[in-house]
Amino acid sequence: MSADQVAAVLARLPELVNRREPLVRRGRFFSGEFLVEADGVPVHVKVHEGRIETVEKGPFRMRAWRFAIRAEADAWLRFWEPVPAPGYHDVIAMGRLGVARLEGDLQPLMANLRYIKEVLASPRGTVGAR
Repeated sequence: MSADQVAAVLARLPELVNRREPLVRRGRFFSGEFLVEADGVPVHVKVHEGRIETVEKGPFRMRAWRFAIRAEADAWLRFWEPVPAPGYHDVIAMGRLGVARLEGDLQPLMANLRYIKEVLASPRGTVGAR
């Protein structure tokens, strides 16, 4: 999987997340912007009260974000498998495994961890097999 393919998967977040009312309700206290990166290609995600407003592929100049989750495209592919391998089932576990990095202000990430995890996992099982 390439970084462009990861960006294409992430571009589907508004349709995958916004139609799931329980997930939107879970994120209702989260409004902010974060970055998801694959192989150095940034994807900017803007959320307002649990709804994904925009998903834009970079590069960007001086784009604001609160936190970033960076990994190789292959790690994202493994994360989105229907039943991910141990260590790829969760963004925190990917960090512990050393295949992802969390950067920036982690307070909003940790305060809304379950919501962010479910948002990022929403394409799980819909991405082509390895």
